[in-house]
Amino acid sequence: MAWFKRDNPPKARGPEHKVKVPEGLWTKCVSCAETIYTKDIESNLNVCPKCGHHYRISTKRRIELLIDEGTFVEFDAGIVSVDFLEFKDSKSYQERIDQALAKKGSKDAIVCGSGKIEGTPVQLCVFDFSFMGGSMGSVVGEKITRGIERALAERTPCIIVSASGGARMQESILSLMQMAKTSAALAKLREAGLPFVSILTDPTTGGVTASFAMLGDINMAEPKALIGFAGPRVIEQTIRQKLPQGFQRSEYLLDHGMVDVIVERSKMKAQLSSILQMLYRN
Repeated sequence: MAWFKRDNPPKARGPEHKVKVPEGLWTKCVSCAETIYTKDIESNLNVCPKCGHHYRISTKRRIELLIDEGTFVEFDAGIVSVDFLEFKDSKSYQERIDQALAKKGSKDAIVCGSGKIEGTPVQLCVFDFSFMGGSMGSVVGEKITRGIERALAERTPCIIVSASGGARMQESILSLMQMAKTSAALAKLREAGLPFVSILTDPTTGGVTASFAMLGDINMAEPKALIGFAGPRVIEQTIRQKLPQGFQRSEYLLDHGMVDVIVERSKMKAQLSSILQMLYRN
């Protein structure tokens, strides 16, 4: 028997009474599936605090994490891609360029400049995956080559941070020529005894992997980054065999001698500084 009786039981609340959660407040980790406060991921350098999954970060953020504050100077920022082949698939190449430029970020898929890492002068090239998937066209190849040539002229190390889907198909053979162009420039850097450190992030694929990205005196990688030429699905369809667990991830490449060291994002600058101190004497 109830001790009291409600005369007016509470009415069911309609949709207008539901609490609205702001979009983007929570993030479901793509690796561990945990639901995490988005700001906790951002404050942890865009790394999941539960499982350590490294999310992609912007070019600007990458430079901030690697280069001493106030020392970065960008070069060749005004160079933009041109649709010289008048290429068209579902839309014209020029339309794709214009759409990428409209994001108001980088003017192509890479940012190059000079700066210092714990006092050591370097030339730094950082891919921008948000610009057409970080694809390598003539502009990317030219800017990387100029960065390497500045390293030669100024007798400094060169560092390239890769995040790319590979060569840009809209530029056909001219994009593939950038593989030879950048590799030849790196050969001159090696002859001069100047270090080149390649940092592989998720994803580093295609013609970028098949050229300068794997030519470092030291090849560093972030944890679980996808690194390879063709994608796993394409390879499985071609060879008609199941690939090993973790194939083309940083850890697999480390085990097979293609990557020298895997470094968490929070430790990358300190590790780079240590490597440069061993390899470089100015």
